[in-house]
Amino acid sequence: MKPRFFDFPRALWAAAALGVAITAVPAFAQNTVKIGMITDKVGVAKAYAEPVAAGVSFAVKELNAKGGILGKPIELLVEDDQAKPDVSATVARKLIDAGATFILSVSLTPATQQAQSVTKDSKTPHMTPSNSGDTLTTQVDNANFWQTGPLASTQIATLLSYAANKNYKRVALIGENSDLGQLTNKFFKAGLEKAGIQIVAEEIVAVGATTADPQMQKVRAANPEAIFMTGITTGPNLLILKSYRQLGLKSPVLANYNLSVPVYMTAAKGLLDGITFVDAFDPSKPATQRFIEAYKKDTGTEPYNLIGYGYDGMMMVADAITRAGSTDSEKIRVAMQATRGYKGVMGSADAAYGFADGKRTGFDSNGMVVRVYEGDKQGRVLHVGMK
Repeated sequence: MKPRFFDFPRALWAAAALGVAITAVPAFAQNTVKIGMITDKVGVAKAYAEPVAAGVSFAVKELNAKGGILGKPIELLVEDDQAKPDVSATVARKLIDAGATFILSVSLTPATQQAQSVTKDSKTPHMTPSNSGDTLTTQVDNANFWQTGPLASTQIATLLSYAANKNYKRVALIGENSDLGQLTNKFFKAGLEKAGIQIVAEEIVAVGATTADPQMQKVRAANPEAIFMTGITTGPNLLILKSYRQLGLKSPVLANYNLSVPVYMTAAKGLLDGITFVDAFDPSKPATQRFIEAYKKDTGTEPYNLIGYGYDGMMMVADAITRAGSTDSEKIRVAMQATRGYKGVMGSADAAYGFADGKRTGFDSNGMVVRVYEGDKQGRVLHVGMK
């Protein structure tokens, strides 16, 4: 007599059930393309990381509405590294173990650097669509890592190009004393000196200060043709702008990339009209206009540069995987490295992403723009690129 269903030993049924589960998990995993994202939800990079992450999420939503990647829906796996390098490495490993085909880092630059130690060993494709550190692709020899945010050196060179076209010969530097602020000031100073532009005053406002009047009085006394704002910390920058207005300075202000962050439109209300700043976002660009309208329709809010970085980064990942025709890591690496002439929503009208000559920094070197505040709103483009 053949054994009936209930005659099988329980241990054998348990093993059979386990066998079904073991085979079912890979089958389920193959039904999605898993993209990992490392962000910062609570740390010092939160204000920047969250909008970039929002751009990634919006891109995933658009892609899934059109069928996903390779005919499969995208599953976005999100981890918070709190902007801590050691945590970033840990969550990178967690994402890889969860089956992430590609990892996007939108956290602090040092955290992204540390996560590379994991993705290099595992050969997992890895990109930051927003970090601007010049050494991200050079300090770690990781052929599976790319950077599509504009390099800090490109940002500075674009603003210096604008200054040269204005024929400024005597300028002042005003910054703050955070580590990154001092480094940015150093880069600006070196660029100005190389361009033969005289620095007639150099002042620093301490983080935590309550006024910038003493520093700005010295700047006014030096009578520069233009003033470069080099600081990246919001507090000191607000004090500088307030003092600039109250002391009645007339020299034009050329601000670094930090002034492109929309928080200034509310925090520095009434202080911004006429201030110029370097950016990678041109709202008049047709592709950017379409992106703005689509994002507004979906979320009810207007996107800005940081959101655009995340959007472009995810779209480039999808493009590379599609061209690879596979989720195989090596095929994706080859496809991403072969990216040329990719048009996104970021950059000037003619800007295109690409990794020419084996380089892994993909933002167009002439894709940055200089814009001007018109009232309290970020306004038109005045200058394009480093030429």
